[in-house]
Amino acid sequence: MQDKLNIFWFRRDLRLDDNIGFYKALHGKYPVLPIFIFDSEILEELPKDDARVTFIFEELQKMRNTLQEHDSSIAIYHGKPKAVFKQICSEFNVQNVITNHDYEPYAIKRDKEVKEFFSEKNIELYTFKDQVIFERDEIVKSDGDPYVVYTPYMKVWKNTFNADTHLKIYYTNEHLKNLVQHSRLPNLSLSDIGFKKSSIEIPDYDATPTTIQQYKSKRNFPAEDATSHLGPHLRFGTVSIRKMIKKAIAEKNETFWQELIWREFFMQILWHFPETVDTAFRKKYDRVEWRNNKKEFELWKQGKTGYPMVDAGMRQLNQSGYMHNRVRMVVASFLCKHLLIDWRWGEAYFAEKLLDFELASNVGNWQWAAGSGVDAAPYFRIFNPTTQIEKFDKDEKYIKHWISEYDTDTYPDKMVDHKEARERALATYKKAIS
Repeated sequence: MQDKLNIFWFRRDLRLDDNIGFYKALHGKYPVLPIFIFDSEILEELPKDDARVTFIFEELQKMRNTLQEHDSSIAIYHGKPKAVFKQICSEFNVQNVITNHDYEPYAIKRDKEVKEFFSEKNIELYTFKDQVIFERDEIVKSDGDPYVVYTPYMKVWKNTFNADTHLKIYYTNEHLKNLVQHSRLPNLSLSDIGFKKSSIEIPDYDATPTTIQQYKSKRNFPAEDATSHLGPHLRFGTVSIRKMIKKAIAEKNETFWQELIWREFFMQILWHFPETVDTAFRKKYDRVEWRNNKKEFELWKQGKTGYPMVDAGMRQLNQSGYMHNRVRMVVASFLCKHLLIDWRWGEAYFAEKLLDFELASNVGNWQWAAGSGVDAAPYFRIFNPTTQIEKFDKDEKYIKHWISEYDTDTYPDKMVDHKEARERALATYKKAIS
């Protein structure tokens, strides 16, 4: 008879320390077998040199190396989660599976499926809140309805927040002896899962006191490398949200702190309104008659619109997997308003390219740009891509960095006239929502 064990299932929490589910697993009755599943259903949608897959793979190897120093490791699998668990349960005497909550529609469906399988096997599934401070319906109005405007949500979030309770750090190092003693657990190479190493690297995050202190004054200027690059690390859980909030509070930086709250705002919106992945939050905006010109969409994707701020942003995205947040707003507004192309097309392209792609934030921000979402920019707010340069890149450092042919005869002419495109957008939106 095999020895009884518990499984800890790593997902969006690729770190060993300050990981609540992992901490709870290590305090259980049985030794813990850590696992990670490269979900084939997710992977089949991605390009074979996807930088995010390379990043996950490399983080897992680092975690394996650390655990091997404690005579353990992480078992890495590839396939559909339910099929993988069938295999695991045939090889090990599994008592409980422990993991952290995930809130996206696909993850909810996946977890329901594996939970049903576990029930058949008399295995308990325990999940914990780890990637946010407040989740689901923990911050709602007095009548139980969700907040759909950020500012009141943020105020209640802050009033409910208690540093002693919500910023407890869950240290795991001294409990690693409770892992299964097996340092040669199954591993996979990138090629085993059908991928190759990406040429794009996810940069380390920068949450130093200097970056946080200067965040408010410098964050809108794309030529400055003044943002934290925290996005991918929060997305894949290589850092703990508790430690990042702690840093924001230590530096007394409200702007930095509030950006972290925005992330939770969008996550609870997606949880309450999962249909907004595909449909406008404000239903009347689904009546907008998009032009959806494929040729223009291609020019936008390639950064060949003739509007330098838009083109620099798209080229930065295509070459590095990143785009400055200020530029993201300009680029998204241009697609939806100047070109009258459906925000869902832009959202899907960002999902394919962005290293820090997070479904809730991506959908939320694209709907904001289109004027169709929660707390959205009104439809008549249309960014002027030229005056944005004057405000945020007046020396044209950012533009010149990303557009090699800028100021030459080979740089494309403007594909639309700003004034005409603006008037066309206003008329189209007005017709749709009146």
